[in-house]
Amino acid sequence: MFLAEQAIADVPSAPGKSVPLTESYTYHGLTPTAPGPYILGVDEAGRGPVLGPLVYGVAYCPLSWKPELDKLGFADSKTLTPSKRTELLGVLNSDPENLGWSVRVISPQAISSGMLKAPPTNLNKQSQDATILLIREVLQRGIQLSEVYVDALGTTTTYEAYLSSLFPEIHFTVTQKADSKFKIVGAASVAAKVTRDACIESWTFEEQNMTADEKVFSRNFGSGYPSDPKTQEWMKDTLHPTFGFPSMVRFSWTTVKVLLEKSAHPVKWIDEGQESSVAAFGNGRGRDKDRTIVAKDLCLHSVGIL
Repeated sequence: MFLAEQAIADVPSAPGKSVPLTESYTYHGLTPTAPGPYILGVDEAGRGPVLGPLVYGVAYCPLSWKPELDKLGFADSKTLTPSKRTELLGVLNSDPENLGWSVRVISPQAISSGMLKAPPTNLNKQSQDATILLIREVLQRGIQLSEVYVDALGTTTTYEAYLSSLFPEIHFTVTQKADSKFKIVGAASVAAKVTRDACIESWTFEEQNMTADEKVFSRNFGSGYPSDPKTQEWMKDTLHPTFGFPSMVRFSWTTVKVLLEKSAHPVKWIDEGQESSVAAFGNGRGRDKDRTIVAKDLCLHSVGIL
């Protein structure tokens, strides 16, 4: 368990027990009241796992308050214990005059549908969209941002230039391992990580009791990373040959595709456009000859049936 039950209840940015996470959403803490300008940090939690949401977090405070921020113990959330991360989330909530934070929770379904649609919206684009959304909504809350620090992978200079073009009044620093370089990004890292952990720990399977056998899904799914033996075992045990996996799983991950191809029932997809064209021009065979696609779908063999 990452979080104790009481700690989960104290994470306001998570859906909470008995509430399925079916759609992406944004949570904003209290808006600070101290005068600006403000600095803001951006970080994420859950980019690599095959299970659960991807969470982007931001934290912000007045530039003049930065010396106080540096004393609070924020750091890369991966270097902190679960109890310390939960304590620091409390710190984020402890000074509403100077500290603000928000998260964007991207559901597994949104990740998968984005990556599997044509043309696809890859994870980098979804991450950028979440970052831009959070920055815009912080600005809309009346916060004057002068500096923004973003933790990012890959070619950071291109991303930095792109963000600067969207928000020319803000000075951007986009760099790898920003959560260990800048305390404000460490604070954002804590907000994202604690939120994701609470989402996972309190996960409610919307598919529960929806099947005839009322299958109960195990919660022993490990870290959620594809390389975790516990996660691998959970995936194999949970796979339904017809319905696949519960919505906690990111269907767009290669790990999932391989398992489905290996253990699920094969599916043959028909191009509906071609099927309609064939039916419309009466090129069907046997009893379907000269029947439209609508007639076939409705099992209509004659006008008399209507």
